[in-house]
Amino acid sequence: MFAYLVRRVLYAFPILLGVNLITFTLFFVVNTPDDMARMHLGMKHVTPEAVAQWKAERGYDKPLLFNAEAEGLAKFSDTIFYQNSLRLFLFDFGRSDAGRDIGYDISQRMWPSLAIAIPVFLVGLLTNITFALAMAFFRASALDLWGVVLCVVLMSISPLFYIIAGQYVAGKLLHLVPISGYDTGVAAWKFLILPVIIGIISGIGSGARWYRTLFLEEMGKDYVRTARAKGLPETVVMFRHVLQNALIPILTGAVVVIPLLFMGSLIMESFFGIPGLGSYTIDAINAQDFAIVRAMVFLGSVLYIVGLVLTDLSYTLVDPRVRLE
Repeated sequence: MFAYLVRRVLYAFPILLGVNLITFTLFFVVNTPDDMARMHLGMKHVTPEAVAQWKAERGYDKPLLFNAEAEGLAKFSDTIFYQNSLRLFLFDFGRSDAGRDIGYDISQRMWPSLAIAIPVFLVGLLTNITFALAMAFFRASALDLWGVVLCVVLMSISPLFYIIAGQYVAGKLLHLVPISGYDTGVAAWKFLILPVIIGIISGIGSGARWYRTLFLEEMGKDYVRTARAKGLPETVVMFRHVLQNALIPILTGAVVVIPLLFMGSLIMESFFGIPGLGSYTIDAINAQDFAIVRAMVFLGSVLYIVGLVLTDLSYTLVDPRVRLE
């Protein structure tokens, strides 16, 4: 087990380095440091001296990847990539192009994101599994038929529709909750309840239909027929055998979304004006703040790799046949 974890951690470094390098290259292909300086200083009446000063203050006056004028290892270390990107491996996010501490912003903004994502994840997972079990238990019945129809309808509707409709009905017509905004402490619940409900409803269609497929596949296997032949009640077959053996694909889909819990929802937070990491990333993209974009992409990559490792470890808990050698 320990050797496996060490290998996975070692594999993560070249992956993160590649992600970092690709993000860095793509961003600077689209926007050169001169373009970034002019955008932040204002497109009109920007002197070359002001551009040079802006670049020097942020370390963008150096070569991107290779410094031909330097000596020895400085050819690679005295570059924008080395001084601004590789320090992310130490979780030193530095400062944004606007001068803000990115690490501090992340530590503050992750809580609103988690306040939405964790309830949506937990309640949504429980709702989807329960609905899927009910459809599988009453398979080929009216409940199963109309349940599948409902799932297809919910899958066919854009998430934007749920957001706009929820804001209009709950906020404009019924005046139950605020349409947008955020507050700290316990008072934040009135700003979070609508995004959480919308997040749960918008995920029922795809989630419940996928879990139903998993349960029906398990129900057709030999061990289920053997359990029924022994006279076990259908509820015992469903919960003790079918659900337990379907936990591996369920865990695969559940644990992998852990990075999304931390990173927040880009669309949801933007529409509801919630100051989470999702809206933080959108604002950075709009402002072309490469420092923030680079930090968020790197952080998302780290969390995704952590999610994959946790997925493999969770297999050993639900299936004794799986051993990590």
